[in-house]
Amino acid sequence: MKQFRNMIYPYVGWLLVMVVVPMFMILLYAFTTAGNEVTTFRFTLDNFSRFLTDKVFIDVLKRSMVIAIVTTVICVLLGYPIAYSIAKGPEKSGFFWIMLITLPTWINMLVRTYAWVGILQDDGLLNSILGIFGIGPFHMIHTTFAVVLGMVYNFIPFMILQIHSSLAKMDRSLIEAANDLGANPVQSFLKVTLPLSLPGVLSGITLVFLPAVSSFFIPKLLGGGQYVLVGNVIETQFLTSGDWNFGAAISLIMAIIIMISMWLTRKVDTDPAANGKGA
Repeated sequence: MKQFRNMIYPYVGWLLVMVVVPMFMILLYAFTTAGNEVTTFRFTLDNFSRFLTDKVFIDVLKRSMVIAIVTTVICVLLGYPIAYSIAKGPEKSGFFWIMLITLPTWINMLVRTYAWVGILQDDGLLNSILGIFGIGPFHMIHTTFAVVLGMVYNFIPFMILQIHSSLAKMDRSLIEAANDLGANPVQSFLKVTLPLSLPGVLSGITLVFLPAVSSFFIPKLLGGGQYVLVGNVIETQFLTSGDWNFGAAISLIMAIIIMISMWLTRKVDTDPAANGKGA
């Protein structure tokens, strides 16, 4: 027993260094400001009130939430049919399609986003292809469309994998039983498949919404610096303005929003009525 206890110490040390200490530093900077000759730090709530009362920052927060929600909805609408088709198909072809979907994730996300810069430029690959058919050119780079497209492209594999995992583990005899009881394919899907796959959908929503709402390099590259989200504001405060206190306060606000989102998702996931189990 003592040997197992000794094995825990490296993990506890890693947890302290990689999680506890950074979070403590964020809390320290968020609730303090530069002091004077006597004290290095001075407690204050000005960093939070500055963000929550400034219309510019509120608009940035709203824009970030809208972009994240739109990205999540698109990922669900595109990801569910793809995952459903793979799960219903043969197992060998399913493995091939899952490998194909996860293949881009093996490449650094920053590199993949840079590739889309070249694709969406006015003289880029997409406009060149459309030009062959006499269509365009269209201005797509540095627009909302480009930012949403970049987020959907980068995050949709997480949605597909989570939904596919739920569908693949589903007991197919339940669908057969529903069909034997007279349910048509639509009724079987709505009454059996969809409720049982809901945990995967909710997990996918979490894995898409959370990075989308705090992303900074996708809007920076595909938005051209003209499309500012909360992640870009945090980056600017730390790297450009040097206002670590304000940047930490914004980070803490976003952490609270993310934790609330995770709590709501978990609540829906564990609610029998929401999962269709209460009927």
